[in-house]
Amino acid sequence: NPLFNSIMISIISLNAVFLAMETDYAIKLVLFSFQLADLIIISIYTTEMLLKFYVDPLNYWRSGYNLFDVIVLLIAYLPYILDKNDTKHYKPWDIITGVQALKILKLISYSRGMRSLITALGQTVKTVIYVLVLLFLLMFIFAILGYGLYGDPETGDSKNWGNLASALFTLFSLVTVDGWTDLQDELDKRGFSASRAFTIVFILLGFFLFFNMSIGVVIMNIQDSTQNYERELKAEKQAALRAKKQAILQRQQEEVNMLMHQQKTSEYKTFSELVEDFKKTLHHSDPMVLEDFCASIPFIDLYLTSLDLQDNTAIPLALLLESLLCQQNENKKEKLVAP
Repeated sequence: NPLFNSIMISIISLNAVFLAMETDYAIKLVLFSFQLADLIIISIYTTEMLLKFYVDPLNYWRSGYNLFDVIVLLIAYLPYILDKNDTKHYKPWDIITGVQALKILKLISYSRGMRSLITALGQTVKTVIYVLVLLFLLMFIFAILGYGLYGDPETGDSKNWGNLASALFTLFSLVTVDGWTDLQDELDKRGFSASRAFTIVFILLGFFLFFNMSIGVVIMNIQDSTQNYERELKAEKQAALRAKKQAILQRQQEEVNMLMHQQKTSEYKTFSELVEDFKKTLHHSDPMVLEDFCASIPFIDLYLTSLDLQDNTAIPLALLLESLLCQQNENKKEKLVAP
C-alpha cells in the first residue's frame, strides 16, 4: 500500500536523524530518550517484518531485500543482548553500535529506483571483477619491474619501490592519478630520468584503459537498467490508462442500458425524451473514451470546416465555368451567323 510505504520511509528517515543526533555528545547530554526512541523504531521494524511474513510466508525468504531486513533487525537487537559493562564485550559493542547505521539501508527496499540501481550494480560485478583481475596482473608485472629498476636500497627509492608491497601501493597511487607527480619527483631526484616513460606507460594502461573501462562497464549497465525501469513505468501508466478507459466505458454502457430499460418499462416516454433528460446530467468535463481519432469532436469540427471551405471554393468555380461555357457557345453562334 502506498500509505504503508510512505509511513515506513518516514520512520527510516527519522531513524537516520536520531543516529546523526547520537553522534553529538552535547545533544546526548540534553536528550536522554534516544534509547526509548530506538526501541520504538525496532518494534516498528519487527511489526513490519511480521506483517510481510504473514502476507506471503513462502515467498518472503526468496527476496534478498527481506533477508537483508532480517539481518539488520538481528543486528539491531544485539546491543540489548550484550552487556556493555563487560570488558569482553567492549570492542564488539563499539562495532555493533557503528553497524546500527545499516538500518538506513532499509530505504532501498521501498524505492524502485534504488532497487533498479542495485540490480544494475549486481549485474556489473562479474564484468568488473574480470577488469580488476587484469588490472591486478598489470600492476603485478609493473611492480616487479619497478622493484628491479628503482628498488635498490642504496641508489634507488626504497621507500616507494623497496619491496613488492610498497611497489604495489605506489602503482595504486599511479592508477588513481593521486600524487603521481611527487612519486616521479622522487625518482628524478635520484637520477632515473628514464622513469618518466615507465610512469607514462603505466598511467596510460592502468588509468586510461583498465580503470576507465571498469567505470564504462558500470555506466552502461546502469543506463540499461534505467531504460528498463522507464519502460516498466511507461507500461504501468499505459495499463492504468487502459483500466481507466475500460471503467469509463463500462459506466457509460451501464447508463445506456439503464436508459433502455427505463424506455421499456415506461409507457409514454420515448428514447429521445429519455436522452434529453440524460443530457441535462452531463458536464463539459466528463471524460469520453474514443477508439479512433476520426471519432473525436475536434476532428469532426475540423472536417466540417474543411467541407464548408470546399463548398465556398467550389461554387464560384462552378459559376466561372458556366460563364466560360456560355461565352464559348455565343462565340460559336456568332461564327455560324457570320457570312
